[in-house]
Amino acid sequence: MKGGIAAVFAILAIISLVVQPGQAVTCGQVDAALVPCISYLTGHIDSPSAACCGGVKVVKVMAETTADKRACCSCVKAAANRYADLKDAAAQSLPTKCGVQMDIPISRSVDCDK
Repeated sequence: MKGGIAAVFAILAIISLVVQPGQAVTCGQVDAALVPCISYLTGHIDSPSAACCGGVKVVKVMAETTADKRACCSCVKAAANRYADLKDAAAQSLPTKCGVQMDIPISRSVDCDK
């Protein structure tokens, strides 16, 4: 229970730090939100942590406008390409495993302009 409460507070802290209305989304914000997902995305753990899913939800909140979605997509794509051991199946299933409907695919090869 304590871990769940701590995860909720961590998610709220991330949201308050990274989601600032009227400002463009940066890769630093996207990266910070998704850092907890690296162990899952590289196959070191079998399912995403609560902190990881919280980060996925933060990215969804950040990606409100078309420009923000494209920026988030580009950041996610760049981050995915930094990890040679990233598991494509884990990346593609991440939003679903976290129960989040995302308009941003997590992929190394996605065309973010579409």
